Amino acid sequence: MTTHRFGHVALMGPPNAGKSTLLNRILGQKLAIVTAKPQTTRNAISGIHNTPGAQVVFLDTPGVHRMAGRMNRLLLEAAWGALSQADAVVLLLDARLYAQKPQLFDREIRPLTDPIGRVGRPVFIAANKVDGLKPKEKMLPLLLRIGQAFPQAEIFPISAVSGEGVDDLLAAVIKTLPEGPAQYPEDQLSTAPLRFLAAEIIREKLFLELEQELPYNTIVEIEQWEEPEAGAVRINACIHVARANHKGMVIGKGGQLLKKIGTAARLELEVMLDRQVLLELWVKVREDWTEDDAFLREMGLGE
Repeated sequence: MTTHRFGHVALMGPPNAGKSTLLNRILGQKLAIVTAKPQTTRNAISGIHNTPGAQVVFLDTPGVHRMAGRMNRLLLEAAWGALSQADAVVLLLDARLYAQKPQLFDREIRPLTDPIGRVGRPVFIAANKVDGLKPKEKMLPLLLRIGQAFPQAEIFPISAVSGEGVDDLLAAVIKTLPEGPAQYPEDQLSTAPLRFLAAEIIREKLFLELEQELPYNTIVEIEQWEEPEAGAVRINACIHVARANHKGMVIGKGGQLLKKIGTAARLELEVMLDRQVLLELWVKVREDWTEDDAFLREMGLGE
């Protein structure tokens, strides 16, 4: 009888290490936000990967960081909280960054050594972005440093963008998962509800269009979702901003920026839902929402 495996795998690492890119690569399609800006993931987003012999639920966690503020503390709790569900851990590191700036490795990665060492589960280190590391000779010293910091872990040089090394990493992870039947339908991509995924798509477009810190002070709430048996799906979404002056920045001159964000989000939503979408976006000011415990819990960022 052929063995089937099922388990949860936590994808962890510093902001901008490539966790969302790796998740999308493994799934074969886009699920998580991917931008050039760090700390875009705010929830432990789950993606379901199926093979003939296994079903793996990947948890794409917020980047592990030391930033202050109530929301950032909740993000950090969400990242470490994913470990309680995980059967294995994949820690992603930006190999290109740490090979070029070894001092950052000691500052950002060594503090993770003890917490990762105590998880009591198989640990895999994915040294990401190796396709951008030149000269390649810089890789060996970095791999030695990683091995010293995480002696219990298997190390895999990978590129989440090109796919280099990802299959080997995935095969090694699956071998450590417990035996068990699949828990989700084969065609299910995520355990996250469609409303959440829609909000993430809109938020990604905000990150792509807005500059510097403003995207971090926005959050998207799906206020209305109408999905008739036939015809277009109607979605009303509210973009909450933390300052009154941010509202005009999101809307743009003559409403052009908000229209651009809405068009880009609508096109992607239509691909996800395989139906026509009528999307309406609104912008509302909610002062200091990032420090509002009740609102953060309402938006799924707290207990």
